[in-house]
Amino acid sequence: MMGRTHALTGWCAGLAVAPAVGVTTLSQAVVFAATTAGYALLPDLDHPGARASRLLGPVTGGLSWLLRKASAGLYSVTKGPRDERKKGTHRHLTHTLLFALLLGGATAWGTAEGGPWVVVGVVVFGLLLAEDGLGDWLLPVAGGAVVWWVAENSPNALAELDSVAGRLGIAVALGCFTHCLGDALTESGCPFLFPVPIAGETWYELRPPKALRFRTGKKVETAFLFPVFAVLGVLLIPGVWPALVGFVNDVFSSSTT
Repeated sequence: MMGRTHALTGWCAGLAVAPAVGVTTLSQAVVFAATTAGYALLPDLDHPGARASRLLGPVTGGLSWLLRKASAGLYSVTKGPRDERKKGTHRHLTHTLLFALLLGGATAWGTAEGGPWVVVGVVVFGLLLAEDGLGDWLLPVAGGAVVWWVAENSPNALAELDSVAGRLGIAVALGCFTHCLGDALTESGCPFLFPVPIAGETWYELRPPKALRFRTGKKVETAFLFPVFAVLGVLLIPGVWPALVGFVNDVFSSSTT
């Protein structure tokens, strides 16, 4: 999947899950979804040319190098008898459910222990990733949502940040999880269930039947999936769907009278 599609599906996942984790206001939902969108790009930090790897220059480039080394080392000691002869860098360690859960758990713990400014750091990094994937329009929208959220909680805005630590862990894990699901639909598949052995492979690439797979960046993704999720990403914003239904009902009622 292309980076922008990963970010867009992460945005949709964030909006869909937000009510279930107690994110109820429009401003909170937008920040939560934008954060999820950003971390839906994070698994590709294992590729030197990915958006996430190039985001902060040598900082994210160094993290990318470390992740590739860690992934290759883990692959070499855990691959099963039928696993392919690969380096084990791209689409391995960071493209697993285990990685999503561990990173989400580490985020929840780190933000709870580190306090409000660690929360801010996690959110800002997620927003920068999301902006890089979806475009510059996202920063003023998410920034406005943050200002609105702070205004709603003033003068206790910083204290309120402590209560969102667990939700940030969910946003990070959800973003990584969504990324893996997207890649699992492509021809290459995704070793989503590592380290569960399947058919002699520890890194078994999950993928749907051949007829349902698509190639990254080709027409299925650019002309179908991306537009569908773009529309869904608007409809999932709190208040948009009820307003649209109400508008359609009003138009229908006026046309029948």
